Amino acid sequence: MAFATPVVLVHGAWHGSWCWSLVTEQLAARGVASVAVDLDGHGLKSRSPRSRWGRPFISGEFAVEPSPVAKITASSAAATLVEQVRRIGQGRQCLVVAHSMGGTIATAAAEQAPELFAELMYVAAFAPVNGQPTVQYTLMPQNAGEQVARGLSTDPASVGALRYDTGDSERRAAIRNAFYNDDVDEVIAEAAVSLLSADAPAGVFGESITVTAGRYGSISHSYVVCTRDNAVRPELQRLIVKEIDSISARPTAVTALDSSHSPFFSQPAALADIIRSAHTALPGA
Repeated sequence: MAFATPVVLVHGAWHGSWCWSLVTEQLAARGVASVAVDLDGHGLKSRSPRSRWGRPFISGEFAVEPSPVAKITASSAAATLVEQVRRIGQGRQCLVVAHSMGGTIATAAAEQAPELFAELMYVAAFAPVNGQPTVQYTLMPQNAGEQVARGLSTDPASVGALRYDTGDSERRAAIRNAFYNDDVDEVIAEAAVSLLSADAPAGVFGESITVTAGRYGSISHSYVVCTRDNAVRPELQRLIVKEIDSISARPTAVTALDSSHSPFFSQPAALADIIRSAHTALPGA
C-alpha cells in the first residue's frame, strides 16, 4: 500500500501546535494529511515562571525569575523535531513547513537528518545558514521596523528566555501588532495572544548553527514571504532566501502572500493551497 508524503507543521516562538488548526482543517479538505507538533518549551511542553501565576502579580519578580526553559537550544530542540518527523513519517520523507523561529529549529533538524525531509518550506521564517545566530538576524538593517522586541518584559540574557507578559495592556498591544497586525480577525488575535507561552528559549535564538551543502543543501527548499510582516520584515525574509540559495543545490521556490506574520490565521486557505501545491509536486505524493 502506497502512503502519501506526510506534512509536518512547525510553529514559531511563543506559539504551539494550536496555531495551525485552521490550516490543518483546510489541508484535510484538500485531501492532504498533516500533523502540527509542539517544539520543546512550547505548547504542551511549555513551562512558565512561577511568578507568572503569583497573586498578586509582581512584575518585578516576573522580570528577574530565571526561565524554566533556559537550557533549551536550537540543537536540542532540533533533535526532538527529528524524532517527531521520523515518528510521523515512519522513517519516510516528510514535507516540513516551519514558521518564524521554527525555521531555525527546522534548519538544524534538516542538517541533522536530511533523509527525512522531502522539502523544507519556510513561512516568514528564520534560516540561519551562514553561521550567525538567529538573534543577529533580528538586529540586521533589513529587519528595521520589527515589533517583536517592543513586547519583551526583560533582558533575555538575564533570565534565559524572551519573556512576554501578555497581561500588560501596552505590551499585549505590541505583541498583537507584531504577530497579527490588522489582517487577523480580532477574536482570533485576542485568543491567540492569550495562548502564547510566556517564555521562548533564548538558547534557540543565540546558538550558531552549522549547515552543509552536502546535507542541508541537498534537500528542496521553498519560502513563503509575508509582505506585511511586522515580526520578520519582508526585506529580511528575502535576504534569508538568498542565503539559502547560496548553499542549496536548487533555487528556493518563493511565493509571496499579502499577509501579516501569521497567514495561518489571516489566510489559512491560501496558505493551505501553497502547501498543497508543494505537496502535490513531491514524488509519491
